[in-house]
Amino acid sequence: MSREFSDTAKICVTGGRGGDGCFSYLREKYRPKGGPDGGDGGHGGSVWLVASNRIDSLWSFLEKIHFAAKIGIGGKGKNMRGHDAEDLEVELPCGTLVYEIPSGRLLTDLSQPGERFLAARGGRGGRGNASLASANNRLPKFREVGEPGESRWLKLELRLIADVGIVGFPNAGKSSLLSLISAAQPKVANYPFTTLSPNLGAIKKSETQDFSMVFADIPGLIEGAAQGHGLGNRFLGHIQRVRLLLIMLDLEQLDPANPLYQYDALMKEMADFDPEIMKKPQVVVANKLDTPEAPEKFAILKKEFKTKGRKLMGISCLENQGIPELLAEIEAKLAEIPPEVRKFEPDPEPENLPWKVELTPQGSYLIKGWKIDRMVKMTDFSNDFAVEHLQERLYGLGIEEKLKKMGIKEGDTVKIGEYEFNYQGGLE
Repeated sequence: MSREFSDTAKICVTGGRGGDGCFSYLREKYRPKGGPDGGDGGHGGSVWLVASNRIDSLWSFLEKIHFAAKIGIGGKGKNMRGHDAEDLEVELPCGTLVYEIPSGRLLTDLSQPGERFLAARGGRGGRGNASLASANNRLPKFREVGEPGESRWLKLELRLIADVGIVGFPNAGKSSLLSLISAAQPKVANYPFTTLSPNLGAIKKSETQDFSMVFADIPGLIEGAAQGHGLGNRFLGHIQRVRLLLIMLDLEQLDPANPLYQYDALMKEMADFDPEIMKKPQVVVANKLDTPEAPEKFAILKKEFKTKGRKLMGISCLENQGIPELLAEIEAKLAEIPPEVRKFEPDPEPENLPWKVELTPQGSYLIKGWKIDRMVKMTDFSNDFAVEHLQERLYGLGIEEKLKKMGIKEGDTVKIGEYEFNYQGGLE
């Protein structure tokens, strides 16, 4: 693959850890017993993925794969709260699909410039003992540690956003056409799979106007591509976003006895990969009118398309024949198509309860859930008072009652996060 383009990558995103809360008591000359004054820790930074037009490939994510936000600043005495860490923004090309690893769940489709997705949330800052004071505990002898930030691996897949997708078998002349009509300079040669990555080319109506049409040269397909043959279905995904399909047929390889073979085979591969592709408008063109038998083959093919009520155009990329007429046809077709980009809907999020209790195959009781995970991660287990506070909170959630209903007995093992202990008849 060329260094200029890559359409898949895997990255690891990690939110910053929250700052630790502070354990402190006010000690001043005239206020020897001023009470707890430990400040809260600042929140850790989050990692955001942002769609941007400034980049058009995922190549850089093959070289750098770890993205971590900064940690929050710890609290201090005199109720001084630590600063929150800045968020980290990671720019991705417009059209990037983000999947969760290993579940494979689609998290977001960043198709429009400026769209943002929270990929890894920063951890909450731990509470200092001043914030932990209550009517029942006016002098807390513990603090909370900062919560670790979220961390996960993501798979990135780029789906090109273009007006026209040029589709055809290897050597049909797709790259040659793109080099003729735009400033793109794709590699061109007379052997299969010359194009190993999609190429983009933009065409101006005039020197003073912005680009009016963007073409995507999709690498050559072969039979079985939807099942992974040849270059596989890797590039079929890029066709999903284009507004118009330019189907390019090769007159040099056309069999007069079966003139529709190329067209039918291409349609089958696209339909097998994604039936929605077949709903896209098409312009069909036969290339290589300059070859010796081309006029006769073109007449046969044109008759077949006319029988089906379809229009067939003819060009020669080698002799620059028929190109203006083809571009005019494409421009007219695009004028009839709304400039909308296909959007992929994220998969639903799995159930994530605040807490639940499960009986493991080994006979132990597993307490888990997002609320439990947070409480455990922010508990300083080196401090007996902090552990006692955690037990009180677990009891307040009703976990004790749930364990009893499930038949827990003294001596049974209870697991919470990375910790386990023997049940001694109560969590309070």
